Amino acid sequence: MVMPKIACIGIIGKADNPLHVSLFPPYLESTIEFSFILNSCLDIFEIRRKQTSIDQDLGLLQAVDERLAAYGWLTTTGVKFVIIVDLIGQPINIGDAITSTRTSLREADLKAVFRALQTAYVQLLQNPFYSPDEHVAAIKPVSACNSQIADQRFINEVKRIGDTWAPSVVPF
Repeated sequence: MVMPKIACIGIIGKADNPLHVSLFPPYLESTIEFSFILNSCLDIFEIRRKQTSIDQDLGLLQAVDERLAAYGWLTTTGVKFVIIVDLIGQPINIGDAITSTRTSLREADLKAVFRALQTAYVQLLQNPFYSPDEHVAAIKPVSACNSQIADQRFINEVKRIGDTWAPSVVPF
């Protein structure tokens, strides 16, 4: 069975500045490719923001190709969460055999991830030593792909979320 997996998680500030970008194996060296995808998602956020209420799961933002798809969540504060999923993912061992049956990805499978990311971000905001406004002044394009959030607890939580996520199993 082949399971989709998270390839990238991006946290984008209300001024479209990157706050945090995490890449997951096998994409650890794909900074430029994911920077482009994250940047292209910002236009879609702007279009959908005008059409929906705030604090929304915006669902599929774009299917990049047959392998990668970007999903988005917009918070009430204007912070954007983007999850890029590798739809092919990696083969899963079942017993002694590796099967190649693909599983489908339902948008509902990502809601728990977005909520976990939002919880981690809220906990970061509760840290008295973190000032979200200082990141607005240093606006950089997403292509810079460097994390402006230096809180190791937040970074570790985003990494844990990305590493442990698995969709519910629904064969094609």
